Amino acid sequence: MTAATEAKPESHAFEADVSRLLHLMVHAVYSDKDVFLRELISNAADACERLRYEAIATPALFGDDAKPRIVIAIDADAKTLTIEDNGIGMSRDELVEALGTIARSGTKAFMDRLEAGKSGEKSGESATLIGQFGIGFYSAFMVADNVDVISRRAGSDEAWRWTSDGKGTYTVEPAAEGAPARGTRVILHLLDDAKDYTEKFRIERIIKANSGHVPVPISIVEKPGAEPTELADGAALWTKPRSEIKPEEYTDFYRNFGAFDEPALTVHFRAEGRHEFTALAFVPSARPFDLYDHDRKSRMKLYVKRVFITDDAEILPHYLRFVRGLVDSADLPLSLSREMIQQSPILGAIKKSVTGRVLSDLEKLADSDAEAYGKIWDVFGPVIKEGIYEDYERREALLKLARFRSTVSAETRRSLKDYVAALKTNQTAIYYIAGEDRAQIEASPHLEGFRARGIEILLLSDVVDSLWTNAAPSFDGKPFRSVTQGAADLAAIPLLDDKKDETTPAANEAVTNFIAFVKMTLGDAVADVRASDRLTDSAVCLVASEGGPDRSLEKLLASSGRVVNATKPILEINPRHDMVASLAALGDDDTSFKEDAAHLLLDEARVLEGVPPSDAKAFSNRLARLMKRGLPKG
Repeated sequence: MTAATEAKPESHAFEADVSRLLHLMVHAVYSDKDVFLRELISNAADACERLRYEAIATPALFGDDAKPRIVIAIDADAKTLTIEDNGIGMSRDELVEALGTIARSGTKAFMDRLEAGKSGEKSGESATLIGQFGIGFYSAFMVADNVDVISRRAGSDEAWRWTSDGKGTYTVEPAAEGAPARGTRVILHLLDDAKDYTEKFRIERIIKANSGHVPVPISIVEKPGAEPTELADGAALWTKPRSEIKPEEYTDFYRNFGAFDEPALTVHFRAEGRHEFTALAFVPSARPFDLYDHDRKSRMKLYVKRVFITDDAEILPHYLRFVRGLVDSADLPLSLSREMIQQSPILGAIKKSVTGRVLSDLEKLADSDAEAYGKIWDVFGPVIKEGIYEDYERREALLKLARFRSTVSAETRRSLKDYVAALKTNQTAIYYIAGEDRAQIEASPHLEGFRARGIEILLLSDVVDSLWTNAAPSFDGKPFRSVTQGAADLAAIPLLDDKKDETTPAANEAVTNFIAFVKMTLGDAVADVRASDRLTDSAVCLVASEGGPDRSLEKLLASSGRVVNATKPILEINPRHDMVASLAALGDDDTSFKEDAAHLLLDEARVLEGVPPSDAKAFSNRLARLMKRGLPKG
């Protein structure tokens, strides 16, 4: 008989206030009770990995059982859940050391270290807490009123049992019978409100969601005496070379993220060097239901050594939140619970690398398969354009990815590179028009002078377009200019049919005088009234001043309550329009009529923008007077 079997149970009192400690674990560290299984499986996987490492120097530690494994055993009748591994195991001293770490450190000291980890201070110390068995282990008391740990150190003849109800004491005694040949067995005696953890389907769901890709095979035994059923083979898909993975395997894995469509693009790479990690990301072909949730968070999952940590790490920026996938890091510092990661330089490097790779692969797809990329842009273009507004560092890359409908390509989208390549003689800017409705902006009078010169105009009908166009000053050295803002400056660009202005000097003088009259009549209602070179068919339009927001952005800001006093618009009048010429030809005896006409021209310009007249009553009276003038006298 060994000394271990002759030893009597030893009872130890926790030095810390365990009730406060467990309250902290349940209420301050973990937000979901299911994590206890993830933590215990993680500990088991770590034990197997440690054995594999120590066996490099001492192969005899493997004995006749070299293949690592984790077995989950359910006993509904006994209300127990057992997690067993054949890893390195623990000696008596290691059991006390590992499971007493929290207690010996004292509750106050432990809380101080936890808070330091949350605030990012002492990150090296707080990160080491995760590697200590006791931290994750104590989450077991969220679901169990008593826990037994039976362990045998690899290469040892002695096995030990650690037992506690988590209420102040624990015992350590020899485990003479029923101990594993090597490794650790954790037996949870479940609370009444945790009996559903003896349901096979629930255990399977938790493991597949949180621990299905740990580097150790996981099996489940549904009831005592039953044969184990494998739940995870220990081979994570993302660790395999791309050449060995079939498209259907990627698709099946993609469906684990709650998707039902086919991935439009798969991004799979491994980063080596200063920071080692693997990323596997999917661009969906259909819009996720949460694409426009108010939080706009990235949904990428974070793993450390193939153990799920969180899906709230925001690996990708907001404008790539539609991407689904994961990052698996080998050395990322973590906070205490594995749910909150440290904001470390390593995390920053991972975010930067993954974001750059996703954008790079999107650009490669755009160059190699325009049709496939076009489908992605049709679904996610409005979201990607948020990045042009928000991400200055990657703005140029995002502008290269952008695709637009335009006045020369209404049905198929064009890139800015295509646009710049087709610039007209003397054209120095990229012209666009933004608005809420595509049909309305296509019919805008602001486009007339540009169309007459064959100048391409980008047609922007997404809400975000009014924002990014003001944030992106140029592309390839060409500034973005709204056709509804400032002077058109089209005189240097020849008309397609090379027509000249055929109005006589006298007529030009009369129109000039009429424009001055309109400006005087409208007064403070407008910032200015001037002759237009952007109009060819319409009589009037409204434009924004050069320095302020363009018309679409001002409407957007006004609708959200962010503009108290809107800037006054500029009324442009087409000096070549027949109606304008007729009004200009009226004599001084028609002053009242011309005043009505001036206000009606302003109202017409507002209506063309989809905005009602500023004073409906006054508009109605003026229109009635105009109609009466045109009717034969009775």
